[in-house]
Amino acid sequence: MTRKLWISAGLGSAALIATFVWAFRPQPVQVETVEVRRGLFEQSVDEDGKTRVRERYVVSAPVAGRLARVRVKAGDAVRAGSAVAELFPAAPAMIDARMARELNERVGAAQAALAQSRARVARAEAALDQAQNDVARQQQLQGQGFVALAALDQAQLAARVQAKELEATRFAEVAAAHDLAQARAALTRAREAAGTSRPGSAWPIESAVDGQVLRVLQESETVVGVGTPLLEIADPSQLEIVIDVLSSDGRRVAAGARVDIDAGPGPRLTGRVRRVEPAAFTKVSALGVEEQRVNVIVDIVSPPEQWQGLGDQFRIDARIVVFERADAVIAPIAALFRDGEQWAVYVVHDGRAQKRRVKVGARTPSDAWIEDGLAPGERVVVYPSDSVADGTRLTVVRGPA
Repeated sequence: MTRKLWISAGLGSAALIATFVWAFRPQPVQVETVEVRRGLFEQSVDEDGKTRVRERYVVSAPVAGRLARVRVKAGDAVRAGSAVAELFPAAPAMIDARMARELNERVGAAQAALAQSRARVARAEAALDQAQNDVARQQQLQGQGFVALAALDQAQLAARVQAKELEATRFAEVAAAHDLAQARAALTRAREAAGTSRPGSAWPIESAVDGQVLRVLQESETVVGVGTPLLEIADPSQLEIVIDVLSSDGRRVAAGARVDIDAGPGPRLTGRVRRVEPAAFTKVSALGVEEQRVNVIVDIVSPPEQWQGLGDQFRIDARIVVFERADAVIAPIAALFRDGEQWAVYVVHDGRAQKRRVKVGARTPSDAWIEDGLAPGERVVVYPSDSVADGTRLTVVRGPA
């Protein structure tokens, strides 16, 4: 074989080997990536809830008798002292000795309720004075640069909440005084009825407060007993929100926490947690599982004109912020995987996967706050498969920002 043939054979063999190596070399793994960003990180408890009026007043029959057909309807505006129903004597049983004794006891109970309401008003006034003093001190300290503006905002929020509490307790005092007046009137009327020959006179039942009729509980004419609920009256502009959450989540919710509220069409509303009730209750979920849940009471702090369409017992979706950190490094939760006892991610570096351990501060269903190990702007592999390892060549097929 000539030298020329040897050279040709060698070149052909080299080409064949090169083709074989190229065909069976490791192929780049196709992956999706997401850019690590810096921003506000928030953890939240997401649940549905419902609105309710802060103070609900049930108008009930002060004595047994015959109720005339109730003319007011749900949504009608009423004034304190205006008649909302009429009661007529039904039988001599209204004025017997037992009824007189019951009416005496009702007067005593109403007097005790009025005293209790006045004590609550005094306590609410003292709390409001303290809150206003706190605002004044925080304003002075904030002006001198000793406290942050957030502390002043918190003090002002506390003062507004205490003002609402005082308003509610004053309404309760008015209602208690009205109940006492009705109880005394019932006792007086019963005593007079024992010697009168006019048992058919109408007895007007009056509203205790200004507001609107929420619902009529007994509309048709009928005989009712003492204390039978007839109507519910409230001020629909004084709304709060009640959200029942799992008791384990309730431990993470603190008074003053921000609440994002979705009430349907229109702007999203903002609220603040006023109270987490101390007692839980059992509720059966849609899957038939018994859960321990607890009520979270929220005040709406958005301007009233944004939620004028809401009423009592309206459904809402709420997002209670339980943790937040500004200027946090945020990575998608889909990029994290366990590496022994630690968390790790694959970072795209020069077209290859670089495994890097990270320190996770907190997580949500979609994002994780990375305390250490990543920098904003780096791209990480999401949903990494078993084909990805440290040093693997990568091809990005989709990389959302």
